[in-house]
Amino acid sequence: MTQNSRRKFLKNSALFGGATLAGSIFPSSLFGRSPCMDKVALSGHVWVYASQYPPDWDCTPILEQVFRDFNLAGLEGIEFMESNLRHSDIVEVAGSLSEKYNVPVTGTSYSAAMWDKNQHHKILDDVEVVLERLNQLKGSTFGITVGDAGRIKTNEELDIQAELLKKIISICKKNDIQANLHNHTFEMENNLHDFKGTIERVPDLKLGPDINWLIRAGVDPVWFIDTYGDRMVYLHLRDQDENGKWTRALGQGTTDFPAVSKALKKVNFKGRAAIELAFEEPPNGPVSQEWIQSREYVKEIFGW
Repeated sequence: MTQNSRRKFLKNSALFGGATLAGSIFPSSLFGRSPCMDKVALSGHVWVYASQYPPDWDCTPILEQVFRDFNLAGLEGIEFMESNLRHSDIVEVAGSLSEKYNVPVTGTSYSAAMWDKNQHHKILDDVEVVLERLNQLKGSTFGITVGDAGRIKTNEELDIQAELLKKIISICKKNDIQANLHNHTFEMENNLHDFKGTIERVPDLKLGPDINWLIRAGVDPVWFIDTYGDRMVYLHLRDQDENGKWTRALGQGTTDFPAVSKALKKVNFKGRAAIELAFEEPPNGPVSQEWIQSREYVKEIFGW
């Protein structure tokens, strides 16, 4: 999966209508919420599996493989994409797999063209469904990508985007879920135009930065953590080599993760983190060893 394909997905991700909610409430001990944590809990994001299913990026057909791989790697949670939570039976399916493999659903990422007012009604209907199902699974994080316009957004579009984000935050609170602003490259380019425009307009919005997207946008992640660490509640980790190509596992590339770890300790980061593997081409075989290697690397460097 190339960077352009990933960005095209984020820009053009289709929204589907809500369906009847299904499933029962499961014991919170099996799922993503915990009253307190002494260390940063580490989840895994499903993108490397979703990348095998264009154009909708829905890896639900192989969720058992995902849960099994995460269990083998010792990951403490799974972060879905919104496509997973659009299935009317996802609470039952994911709940059963969570119990079987002892891997909770801890949250989801979510992307939509939030700067486009014509899509607001459709997005809000979709968010209601996604968040209610995530709540039933006891997930607690909602990583928001605001959508790439393919150009610099106008001030009016940033106002429109902020208006929708405030409504989404309200829905998150209703479902006992923590919203966070999850960046890709477009938010950070042009002197952080989109990112700064968003957090200035929505000052209570927490942050869930992706370290690799920061690097690809030319932003020093240590500077970002030093500057915005007090607002960070989430974090995505991925690696790349000296040519800017994604590596198959964390620790195989040139990302200065020891410096990132030091910066996080400095700001006393206490949120949740997720490994998000992304290959330059969709995998054509098992990826369980990459998860094991990445999880061990995080334990070694970050102590999580």
